Amino acid sequence: MRELSGKVAVVTGAASGIGRALATRFAAEGMSLMLADVDPGGLAETAALAGDAKVLTQVTDVSDAAAVRHLANRTFGELGAVHVLCNNAGVFQGGHLWTRSEEDFSWLLGVNLWGVLHGIRAFVPRMIEQDTEGHIVNTVSVAGLFAAPWFGTYSVSKYAALAASQSLAQDLAVTGSKLRVTALCPGGVKTRINDSARVRPPDLSNLRSSDETESQEIIDHVLEGGIEPSQVADLVVEAIHEERFLLLTHPEYADRLRRQTETLLSGRLPPLPTIDAADPAGSGRE
Repeated sequence: MRELSGKVAVVTGAASGIGRALATRFAAEGMSLMLADVDPGGLAETAALAGDAKVLTQVTDVSDAAAVRHLANRTFGELGAVHVLCNNAGVFQGGHLWTRSEEDFSWLLGVNLWGVLHGIRAFVPRMIEQDTEGHIVNTVSVAGLFAAPWFGTYSVSKYAALAASQSLAQDLAVTGSKLRVTALCPGGVKTRINDSARVRPPDLSNLRSSDETESQEIIDHVLEGGIEPSQVADLVVEAIHEERFLLLTHPEYADRLRRQTETLLSGRLPPLPTIDAADPAGSGRE
């Protein structure tokens, strides 16, 4: 998809971080925008940064299928089409797998996986019917490529999001669709995902365990040394132009993925990660 000017982009998780950077980058490309998030104040701030672009905003919980259908209905109704769909909303919860509650899993899977699936089901059929070039960008994470201690719940949701992205791309290919897919797998990026508790539903208990505190210290460290969200947005635009499926924000991940594959094929457990700004334990910053 070479031309973005005059087209329509939808971005979830647009109130901050990568979502905000995508919105302002698409606006600079001359696109009209539908921006969604659970944070109305952040949405308004992002919209104000979009300059002269046409911008609609919608408070949307992507874990709610009906809310995402409403987002799609409004987008197609008021903007007429969708050419780029960014299923970007995401949240983080750390800790060991055996200490995480059902509420933790429900929340992360609801946003990180079902948010992607709801976006696909609500938007993609109509994007196919448009019979135009188009692109779906799913924000996964390198945590969807490299599982890590303290980040199991998050990795489970992101591995599934990667599988959904690959299956979607292959389904589109075998049906001859003009749509393409990018699985965005960021490493450490300076966003607010380490403060996901601010958007956790109030009806879900959130008693922090000692292992969760350790994971919080790790993710805080990773984000502090991360890259800027604007760099990720630039890479996404390149990936759309080049129709690239897997997008890594840190070049060193390519070699790591090769090493992990070789290790797994030998039947061994991949080595524990080191903790730095490019570490998978702190990746996938929406």
